Amino acid sequence: MRATIMHAPGDVRVEDRDKPAVRQPTDAVIKLVAACVCGSDLWPYRGADKISKPAPMGHEYVGIVEEVGAGVRNVRPGQFVVGSFFASDNTCDICRSGYQSACVHRQGVGGAQAEYMRVPLADGTLVATPGMPDAAKVPSLLAASDVLGTGWFAAKAAEVGPGKTVAVVGDGAVGLLGVLAAQQMGAERIIAMSRHADRQALAREFGATDIVEERGDEGVKKIKELTGGLGAHSVLEAVGTQESMLQAIHATRAGGHVGFVGVSHDVALPGRDLFYSHVHLHGGPAPVRQYLPELIDLILGGTINPGKVFDLELPLEQAADAYKAMDQRRAIKVLLRPLAHPCPDGPHRLKG
Repeated sequence: MRATIMHAPGDVRVEDRDKPAVRQPTDAVIKLVAACVCGSDLWPYRGADKISKPAPMGHEYVGIVEEVGAGVRNVRPGQFVVGSFFASDNTCDICRSGYQSACVHRQGVGGAQAEYMRVPLADGTLVATPGMPDAAKVPSLLAASDVLGTGWFAAKAAEVGPGKTVAVVGDGAVGLLGVLAAQQMGAERIIAMSRHADRQALAREFGATDIVEERGDEGVKKIKELTGGLGAHSVLEAVGTQESMLQAIHATRAGGHVGFVGVSHDVALPGRDLFYSHVHLHGGPAPVRQYLPELIDLILGGTINPGKVFDLELPLEQAADAYKAMDQRRAIKVLLRPLAHPCPDGPHRLKG
């Protein structure tokens, strides 16, 4: 099969690899219908995360079950499934409390930018749709496997709710879908922090009421001006840098909540800032599996269309171009089609 491999920073290749097989009774092998490049994939691409050996890439996926192990009961061959980036049994005490991404039997899921992939702990990780979805729903279902579920968790962690003012730090796919999540959860005012016109437009489409282009201290000042000097009730942090985390904390009012889901890189919180902020902090790797049934229902019912974050679609063979487009901010998020499911008209811009 063909699969995307990162060999070094900036060096992404699509190569021949052995087709994955069932190794454990709890495994499933799925035929990928769609995959994508994640913002977190850009950390190793840019050299911020070390690469010690060639690494299969991709952790966002939807596909059709091809084979299951003898112990799998919840999914069967022929079903269309959505999965999350951590495999979980969905039965341990931690999973049952809603934190499947910290399952006591947690395993990473990778290699989704390919034609096929193996998913461990399939019963607890994969959620089947009721029948084969329309092709138009595939991008949104793919978004549910990570960026939508992650934006949703950020909003939940930040205690977003009716009557609240929400600020979103980060205008990548996760931040934009955090805006969508906040709108769905009834926020009264949603402030998107973005400097890019195309992302600002999508943020407004998803429910943003205000746009703030400033960053750092200037961005915090602007949030305070918009909120009577108090700050937002809820702030979603979707970047993972020192600047973005401090911006989120300082933009939150006393007693407010920060939901942080940006993958942390060199973040160190000043103790006194934290002590005197009276801000609640909650976040980490999103327990996407917790939200998948609800998100799938919202997508298939036409309530939300998170697939609009994909503004470029390419065949799998052009995965290297997908990384370049996102690295250079020429695309918000790129959807990849395996060879078995080529783009009908070749590479094209998605309209949502």
